[in-house]
Amino acid sequence: MKKIFTLLLLSILIVSCGSSRKVTTRKTKTKPKVVIKTTPKVTDKEETKDVVVEVTPKSTPEVYANKTEEYIAIYSDIAQEEMRNYGIPASITLAQGILESASGKGRLSVEANNHFGIKCHGWTGAKIYHDDDASQECFRKYKNSKYSFRDHSLFLKERKRYSKLFTLEKDDYKNWAIELRKAGYATDRRYPEKLISLIERYQLHRFDAEVLGKQTVNNDKHVVVKGDTLYAISKKYNITVDQLKSLNGLQSNDLHVGQVLFVKPIPKDF
Repeated sequence: MKKIFTLLLLSILIVSCGSSRKVTTRKTKTKPKVVIKTTPKVTDKEETKDVVVEVTPKSTPEVYANKTEEYIAIYSDIAQEEMRNYGIPASITLAQGILESASGKGRLSVEANNHFGIKCHGWTGAKIYHDDDASQECFRKYKNSKYSFRDHSLFLKERKRYSKLFTLEKDDYKNWAIELRKAGYATDRRYPEKLISLIERYQLHRFDAEVLGKQTVNNDKHVVVKGDTLYAISKKYNITVDQLKSLNGLQSNDLHVGQVLFVKPIPKDF
């Protein structure tokens, strides 16, 4: 009996101790995740790829001393063809075109391909309106500049008031310029003087001579390269610096790489 009592007491004691014991749970401390945003490294090659724009190579255009020289180079062949067909000196046609169109940069030539300021006068084709002697006058508009040159030839050839022009020698540009003004082509009293000045400054009469076969005009050209000077070029082609400047309408000794220069002067007895 005493043994049983002792066992019971021990059991109660064990349970009591077990219920009073605190149970602790070890929590594993975890570090918060740190997210680092990184920008992928861009290599030099990739950076270049982003900024380089590929351009299809183009041929280097000829560079001229001024816009008038460029105009002559573009339209001299057309002016000569009109001379062969209608008898109007190429020098006169070119000089008029240069003067009337501001060497191809005037509004009528840019927007209407009208190089000679020819007004509508019953024209049934496309038109453009432009301030001239009066506000918003009607001018002819062409699809292509070559039609402007042809219309200029027809304009002079088909009107009786210009008939006297065609009795003059084809290389007599001075009297052609004078008679144009007398026939009423322009009201500016200095119109003949301006045409003659352009013809002589740019030696446009060389194109008349070529058409007439009076002088074989060799339009040999020199393309300016790095290091070229007018003096060096003149020595190379056996002409003077002054001749070279006159032949190309140069006002200074400045040259540009790629610039195209005429290097064969017109003989003095022309």
